[in-house]
Amino acid sequence: MPSIVKVKGTEAGVTTASTVGGASLVRCFNATASGILVTQKDSGDNTIGTVTVGSGVTFIKKDTTDTLTAASSVLMVGVAHYT
Repeated sequence: MPSIVKVKGTEAGVTTASTVGGASLVRCFNATASGILVTQKDSGDNTIGTVTVGSGVTFIKKDTTDTLTAASSVLMVGVAHYT
């Protein structure tokens, strides 16, 4: 059975800190051939971690108050996932 994703907002390019609409699951799309660094921070602005998002789609699970920041534009939208 295929995975099903429910869109919970409007996809937008993210380059500054964003909670992505308070989402706990975020679909990231990198349209470039190069990897782009994404930083996750908690509500106190402490870095939780970083990940390089390769070309294509990546999903990031986070707390609703955590922010994501991309080194250059990555399209992000909050989603719900069903299997």
